[in-house]
Amino acid sequence: MEIDAEVSVDSAAEAGLLSKRAEEMGFGCLWANETKHDPFPLLTLAAAATTRISVGTSIAVAFARSPTALAYTAWDLQNLSSGRFILGLGSQVKGHIERRFGMEWLPPVARMRDMVLAIRDVWACWQTGRPLNHQGRYYRLNLMTPFFSPGPLEKPEIPIFLAGVNEMMCALAGEVGDGIHAHPLHTVRYLREVVVPSVERGVTRGRRSRRDLSVAAPVFAAVGKDSAEIRKVREEYRGQVAFYASTRTYRRLMELHGWGDVCDRLHLLSVKGEWKKMPGEVPDDVLDQFVVDGHWEDIGQTLRSRYRGLVDRVRLYRPYDGSRGWRAVVAGFRA
Repeated sequence: MEIDAEVSVDSAAEAGLLSKRAEEMGFGCLWANETKHDPFPLLTLAAAATTRISVGTSIAVAFARSPTALAYTAWDLQNLSSGRFILGLGSQVKGHIERRFGMEWLPPVARMRDMVLAIRDVWACWQTGRPLNHQGRYYRLNLMTPFFSPGPLEKPEIPIFLAGVNEMMCALAGEVGDGIHAHPLHTVRYLREVVVPSVERGVTRGRRSRRDLSVAAPVFAAVGKDSAEIRKVREEYRGQVAFYASTRTYRRLMELHGWGDVCDRLHLLSVKGEWKKMPGEVPDDVLDQFVVDGHWEDIGQTLRSRYRGLVDRVRLYRPYDGSRGWRAVVAGFRA
């Protein structure tokens, strides 16, 4: 199992220095998400500043881009990083695709399958010189002249991770992906009983081995230098859990634990715009299943014990800032 970090910066200029520190501390991969910034410029700076650590998206919004556009960006980052890039893709939800990105919403699982296969067909065209001819349900690509081909790479194998919450997308990750980004709103039970079995069904469908696929899990970790700081971070996560659990996409998870009524109440409050009331609907016993508590010195070992044998990569769901506490996380994890 590997320990990773996730970067989230106010200015892209910070990414290079932070990635260099993460590499020095011994993290396996530095991930960048797509919230307030496009993750690809951040990872360009990260790749240029490092030599060993992997760099990847967690995630880039797939349906806000075309397969060929994603193929170009990933190809360039793979070349820049000398083979250390991981392309993580997520579908996002209908409202964001239509109203934030101005794109058409189509059935996400079938479209993601076509997206992944189309990207790989573009890469194969560049690497082998064979004609581009992808004829999928949503994407039809058959034009790639030498003028527009960047040509082959020394290390052309770019892993594709898919973000998955419910069974169908998790199975798709197992079938056509190289890894899956679990959602931070998860429990160990949900990973064990829903996510991993769904991934394994997909692996079987794709006629591959489970060893060919990596499960990566970001974790709500209430970590601090003392109990007061830990409690403060824990309460911040109570609000985060309330926000995520108000979305019906996560109802399957909530129902598994018998928390369907919590989901319903949170959703109703979100519709009314009563955001301040929502954290109060997440009781301590529910929060305990989502959040791991600990000091900087022991959280690494706690994560390793909690997720050993279940996932392949784990990371704290909080922005990596390069402070000394993070070094203790890696040391504890590897102890």
